[in-house]
Amino acid sequence: MAATKEEQENPLAEGLERLPVHPTTLVIFGATGDLAKRKLLPAIYNLAHEGSLPERFNMIGSSRTEMSDEEFREMARGSIRQFSRREPDETVLEALIGHMRYVSGGFDDDTVYERLSSCATGFDSEAGQPFSRVFYLSTAPSFFPVIVGKLGEHGLDSCEDAEVRVVIEKPIGTNLEEAEQLNRDVLAVLDESQVFRIDHYLGKETVQNMLAFRFANGLFEPIWNRNFIDNVQITASEEIGVGTRAGYYDTSGALRDLVQNHMLQLLANVCMEPPVHFTADEVRDEKVKVLKAVPTPGPEDSVHAQYAKGVAGGEEVKGYLTEQDVPQDSTTETFVALRLGVDNWRWAGVPFYLRTGKRLARKVTEIAVTLKPVPHLAFEQEGSVGVQPNTLVLTLQPNEGVSLSLGAKIPGTRMRIRPVNMEFLYGTSFISESPEAYERLIMDAMRGDATLFTRNDEVEAQWRICDPVLESWAGRDGPLPSYPAGTDGPEEANDLMPEGKTWRAI
Repeated sequence: MAATKEEQENPLAEGLERLPVHPTTLVIFGATGDLAKRKLLPAIYNLAHEGSLPERFNMIGSSRTEMSDEEFREMARGSIRQFSRREPDETVLEALIGHMRYVSGGFDDDTVYERLSSCATGFDSEAGQPFSRVFYLSTAPSFFPVIVGKLGEHGLDSCEDAEVRVVIEKPIGTNLEEAEQLNRDVLAVLDESQVFRIDHYLGKETVQNMLAFRFANGLFEPIWNRNFIDNVQITASEEIGVGTRAGYYDTSGALRDLVQNHMLQLLANVCMEPPVHFTADEVRDEKVKVLKAVPTPGPEDSVHAQYAKGVAGGEEVKGYLTEQDVPQDSTTETFVALRLGVDNWRWAGVPFYLRTGKRLARKVTEIAVTLKPVPHLAFEQEGSVGVQPNTLVLTLQPNEGVSLSLGAKIPGTRMRIRPVNMEFLYGTSFISESPEAYERLIMDAMRGDATLFTRNDEVEAQWRICDPVLESWAGRDGPLPSYPAGTDGPEEANDLMPEGKTWRAI
């Protein structure tokens, strides 16, 4: 007897179906750079391994380095073998590599765009159909307007019967004025719907799952407001120093590198109202409302510092000012802590504490939502830790997951209480491994789904929060505070906390 439709369906496959993607030619500017080698090429391989790439897919790499198609393929092969999250399957790898081409030259060189156009058109002719084009700008920010302008000059900003999209990496300017100018330059050539400003934090499963936890569970949303939540701490700490990135980092600093983009996006995801539909613009509309509701932080609302010599990972390490390529009189911050508010009906009066830094005690990115304490503490037996406020912790790295602290009775004859954790970890709860953030974001760009990308007004709203902080620092006298490498940061960060409150231990 034939199985019924219901019997044939596999409930475990629910939601795992792959959405079709139009045949695509992906062009990576800066294809020989560190980001392409470590993240983009391995992400593209893993998409190919899982069968997620469109059936017809081609890739063109472009940078100033002179090399042939075969030399570029060999470089890509080596990068994928070294940095892929899974051992490459040689059959899949060689099939992918076979569809790669390379165009060398400067990003202001007109012949580069002529050759790119010719190569992309050749792919279309071979297939007998036009491919969508995705241009990924994995370059220094100064080249963003140059490349977009050249795409427009050479007619690469549109394609008949196919889509053209441009992915732009951070940073989007170094202040509000630069961000506004870059947006004007880009939107003079492209429509906003074609622009995908990438923030890889938004591709992490836990960031996306934050919205699922809030809006798909009746347990959390009713208490997700000022009546029940005492404070929110968002931490992004790194154990490593600046390494070989001092040239970039000393002109950027922790605020521009992480707070202006990643951390303010996390804050917006925590605070946003539920959109009517989970479409790109409706989600981003709600995030913009949150960012616009953040009052301008004053000088007393921020702390910045540099790491000094100390012990990290069991080894003695040097201070920031003695790192290679760092000027001895540098005032660039390697640590920043902020106290922000969100002045709207849901969040008025709830403090949001943000901190990020290099050479801290360990690598962790988390959002800790602490509820207000219960109104009556009757459990003060000897040996009892006591009733602690419940804390919901969403961990983005190193181990993605969610934990909730609860008060529980210690076994025995007396009523003694101590906190216990309920934990959910992606690695143990799902059979499949979580994809890397870039895998999700590259697929979304090819599909044209901009939900996890930042819009121009989001970027500008983020800079309106950060610009006053940078201005207040520029006007301060005296030496920059410091903290020993391998610690939780400078003592001055504790000044942001009210009496009786502390930062979570890193």
